[in-house]
Amino acid sequence: MHPLAHLEETDIVLDALPSEVAASIEVRDKYMNGLSMGGGMGLEFVVSDVQRWLPGQVVRVAFLDGDDDLHRAIMEATQEISDACNLKLDFGETDCGSFRRWTEQDNSYAAEIRVSFDKGGYFSLVGTDSIDGTLGSPNGDVGGRPYQASLNLGGYAVKRPSTWRGTTRHEFLHALGFHHAHQNMRGPCQASFRWDDDDGYQPTKNDRGGFIADAAGRRPGIYTYLAGYPNFWDRMKVDHNLKTEEDPHLVAGPFDPQSVMLYRFPPDFYKSVPSPCAPQGDGQELSDGDKRGLQLLYPQTATEVAAVVSNQQEIFSAVAGFVASEPEAAGLETAIRPMGQIGGVADVLRRKLDALK
Repeated sequence: MHPLAHLEETDIVLDALPSEVAASIEVRDKYMNGLSMGGGMGLEFVVSDVQRWLPGQVVRVAFLDGDDDLHRAIMEATQEISDACNLKLDFGETDCGSFRRWTEQDNSYAAEIRVSFDKGGYFSLVGTDSIDGTLGSPNGDVGGRPYQASLNLGGYAVKRPSTWRGTTRHEFLHALGFHHAHQNMRGPCQASFRWDDDDGYQPTKNDRGGFIADAAGRRPGIYTYLAGYPNFWDRMKVDHNLKTEEDPHLVAGPFDPQSVMLYRFPPDFYKSVPSPCAPQGDGQELSDGDKRGLQLLYPQTATEVAAVVSNQQEIFSAVAGFVASEPEAAGLETAIRPMGQIGGVADVLRRKLDALK
């Protein structure tokens, strides 16, 4: 049975990539942070300019498992994303109502975004990381290779939660380059979170293994809560996915409390209620800020598109030059060659630009 089959409405499932995938991205990003890149666009959300697709691009989506009805529901839930920007999500729908699929034996990309429903939790690689063949373990089932999932909606094929539309849009915005709103460097969330247990808290679990208040009403903090069902995160994973980290490649605008990229945390996650980090709205529909961000990220006018392409060319030149300056790295395995992962970024950028020719 899928690990999320017993999920209840009060359970909070946070998205996080598998540890080996996150680790390879961290190594890559450490080296990327040493490069001098082109400027951002002043976007009003948190997004990585390096990982954007190109305006006007058709980004294919394929499914590993699930049936046609589920696939159609995912397509329909993401339609407002395509409607808000100059980019098309193509699900490969046929006249008979079936949709594009990928397999774990694929040697070439059936799609840029490869969806699965069979893994625990919800997650997505960010933007073009989904086609970066250096990310994740070659033997893993998640990563940037053709035979690996790049986006997972765990348990949807068994049971969809009531908030499934918002979660689907959240993960697909990741797949188009968005990062979490609660990790916005300009936002209030890190200072607003209740990280530690109430004084004297006695670890207490419900019958599914989730941490709850003890007999005296003392509450678990975020670190303890997320260590139990349904997330099972260690302290390092909590820090990586919830705390803010300065990144010169992230374009960050004002904090948007209505964004689908802001988690609906339970009240006990906050030091005070109401909290300045608390979301507004139900989190199921794209906010005006989300739509504005998509329009700025994937603009319509020829002038704006040309500016994006020029920026991508500058980034490609910087990355390619950095790779060329390290010839001794050639031929080594990516696992022991961080430069190989920078080369993966260069290859992704080159492929995007070649598509324009």
